[in-house]
Amino acid sequence: MIPAPLVLAVSIGYLALLFTIAAAADRSAARGRSVISNSWIYAFSLAVYCTAWTYFGSVGRAATGGIWFLPIYLGPMLAMFLAWIVVRKMIRIAHAYRITSIADFIASRYGKSPLLAALVTLITVVGIVPYIALQLKAVSAGYQILTHAGGEAPAAALPWWRDGTLIVALALALFTILFGTRHLDSAERHEGMVAAIAFESVVKLVAFLAVGLFVTYGLFGGMADIWARARAFPELAALFSPGAEGAFDYTQWFALTLLSMLSVLLLPRQFQMMVVECTDERHVKRAAWVFPAYLFAINLFVLPVAIGGLVLFGPGRADAETFVLSLPLTQGAPALALFAYVGGLSAATGMLIVETIAVSTMVCNDLVMPALLRRPGFAARAGGDITGLLLNIRRLAILAVLLLGYLYFQVAGEAYALVSIGLISFAAVAQFGPALLGGMYWRGATREGALGGLLGGFLVWAYTLMLPSVAKSGWIPDAFVREGPFGLALLAPEHLLGLSGLDPLTHALFWSLIVNIALYVGLSLRRAPSGREASQALLFVDAFARHADAASPVFWRGAARLDDLMALAGRLMGPERARAVFEAHAREAGLADIRALTPDARLVDRVERALAGAVGSASARVLVASVVEEEPLGMEDVLQILDEASQVRVYAGKLEAASAELKAANDQLKTLDQLKDDFVSSVTHELRTPLTSIRAFSELMLDAPDMDAAQREDFLRIIVAESERLSRLVNQVLDLAKMESGLADWHTEDVNLARLVADAVKATSELFRARGAHVETHLPQAVPMVRADADRLTQVLMNLLSNAAKFVPDGTGRVDVTLRREAEALVVEVKDNGPGVPETEQDTIFERFRQGGDALSRPSGTGLGLPISRQIVDHFGGTMWLVSEKGGGATFAFRLPLRPGGG
Repeated sequence: MIPAPLVLAVSIGYLALLFTIAAAADRSAARGRSVISNSWIYAFSLAVYCTAWTYFGSVGRAATGGIWFLPIYLGPMLAMFLAWIVVRKMIRIAHAYRITSIADFIASRYGKSPLLAALVTLITVVGIVPYIALQLKAVSAGYQILTHAGGEAPAAALPWWRDGTLIVALALALFTILFGTRHLDSAERHEGMVAAIAFESVVKLVAFLAVGLFVTYGLFGGMADIWARARAFPELAALFSPGAEGAFDYTQWFALTLLSMLSVLLLPRQFQMMVVECTDERHVKRAAWVFPAYLFAINLFVLPVAIGGLVLFGPGRADAETFVLSLPLTQGAPALALFAYVGGLSAATGMLIVETIAVSTMVCNDLVMPALLRRPGFAARAGGDITGLLLNIRRLAILAVLLLGYLYFQVAGEAYALVSIGLISFAAVAQFGPALLGGMYWRGATREGALGGLLGGFLVWAYTLMLPSVAKSGWIPDAFVREGPFGLALLAPEHLLGLSGLDPLTHALFWSLIVNIALYVGLSLRRAPSGREASQALLFVDAFARHADAASPVFWRGAARLDDLMALAGRLMGPERARAVFEAHAREAGLADIRALTPDARLVDRVERALAGAVGSASARVLVASVVEEEPLGMEDVLQILDEASQVRVYAGKLEAASAELKAANDQLKTLDQLKDDFVSSVTHELRTPLTSIRAFSELMLDAPDMDAAQREDFLRIIVAESERLSRLVNQVLDLAKMESGLADWHTEDVNLARLVADAVKATSELFRARGAHVETHLPQAVPMVRADADRLTQVLMNLLSNAAKFVPDGTGRVDVTLRREAEALVVEVKDNGPGVPETEQDTIFERFRQGGDALSRPSGTGLGLPISRQIVDHFGGTMWLVSEKGGGATFAFRLPLRPGGG
């Protein structure tokens, strides 16, 4: 038992820490530095999926069903395989059209229908209430375990105003209001909230792993020890087989996996974190593997903790959902129990914060605001800035939703395990699947189809799952569950139309989705989409057809006044934010003053999107329509706008292609200019070296007329050698320049390459003799002729042979010159046994002024021989290359194609 004041102090301290992290992130964002623009933070924020259900309910489920806790986590893992296709498309659409909730997303797809947005919001509120009750139940039960000896309940029930669960609900409502409704963001992003959720995801993971390690390796000798000791209990034998609750139910396994796959995309908190709060769609790539890895890690010790608790406490003697707290508490680790409670509190508060913020946004934008807008004279009475009113509506919605969760906890909470409560909510949000996913990929879907499918599926869910949960709690008679209403067995909620053999959840999911999909498809096929539905369908379905930053076609026609648009934006967004919208539009239009803006379709669309971030797309549509004169769109208008947009895109594409060509040409000119500069610099350096020597020795002889004759002769010999080097360099530079410019003289004729090789070897024989090197030639008896310039090819061969003579070792040098035929070409190889060319220099050896060897031992040369040789070979359609290994010599070779018909 831990003193209640300590538990409260630690809980409040942890919530204060979350608030501090959120405030710091918000301040950083205000300074222009986004903390959450990080793929790791995005990935960890998705772990808001792991709530108190994961923390406590999974252990309870594992204690009774073995591996049956897994499908709830396998589904999201499988769903993330499609993240790059589905989730990224959702993000692309939401960012493009300032969508702020799942209700907004669905309503926007079907012509920005206020009725559809309201229906989605109502389903969300009703469906998510059990999930909120789950979190309250978990926090309340955890507090009781820690603060009451043995975890028993207080002796007498307390009056409602002293009920701890109600106090928790009110405290969390206050915390969430402070946390998420401090200001109205036109993008509806909450940087501080995302940062805090990412942090709490780490905390709950570490806390759960700590408990798992304590139980597995502290109380037991590892997982094998737990399994071995558990087998001593016959009651636990079923937990070690796949069919833990009898024969393995593949249908239920599939249903749970499908349900969790849909829920990870459709739960309001998941949509908020995964779509609305995402700052960069590229973050999905990392989240696609980090989030599944997180789910794997947090479930790693679920079975060991569950079975370990059953072994220590005895089967059926303790509530398995509390093992995460009761095991450390009763086994001498109260500090770990408190840390685990903080982890559970973190899991619950993270879910409640994000869920209630998301739901409050939907209630404000899609229920309250449309109702206010329908009231005559509301706009006039509202006066100026109504951002304060919007925030207050959201604050009241947060309080109301949490109180509804508390009410459900009182009505049905004690009759259901945590997992069962959570699955009821999962089945409710699964009803959004056909309308949302179908709307992203099917252009023919209509508003009537979405409305009919959602309403039909929701009613079946309420009848087959929600009402039975209330009946089993004793609040309404349960006879209709067992026998059917009025004794009609075919209408029994858990055996509808005589369908039996399914568990209640799978039964409800089957019928609700069947009805939902049938109505969605059937009603959509009854008529063609209207102009507005068709335009929105194109924007959603073809989201990837446009670049992420490309402008979308604007499906609006009519007349508007700039003053009316500015006044409307100012009332709903505040003067500063509204002015920023118009200034941004003016900058893009190249205007210095917003008063010069033309209230055309683009501006109206921009204002509507900005307002959608504050009040939702459906309400924004109504508000903009109240201050403009809009012309209704038919299908012909949509097609015409698309045609105009297509022409603009084609023109823009041509401009982009021309721009790309100009850029490429400019880059090429810059490259050539740089090459020219490099060439001039290199030539200047190479010319300066012999000129410096000539000048230096000439000045020495001039200053010493009585110089010894032998020394004067040596100096003159050096001057002549340097002059010859200078002459060669100038000739080679001119030769290379003529080749590169296409002005060189070429005398093409039939050439016997074998004869040229033999002559070149003979001409350079003195060079090899002076080095004590041996040259071996390998020439065929007869070779076909090639079309080339004999003098140029001789220049290539002389260069390769003289290079080999420079680098072979004195006295033991060996050079092999080979000529052979390959298909339709002749190949010449000059192989030496010198030091070879280092691998780091092989890519640059054919560049101008590049020479092999180190600076001290490098033989004299201009560094132009190889570039000129390659130019000559290239001119005749051949190729030149180098093969060299460290210490294995070098082989320079070139290939020339045979002349046509040469044989």
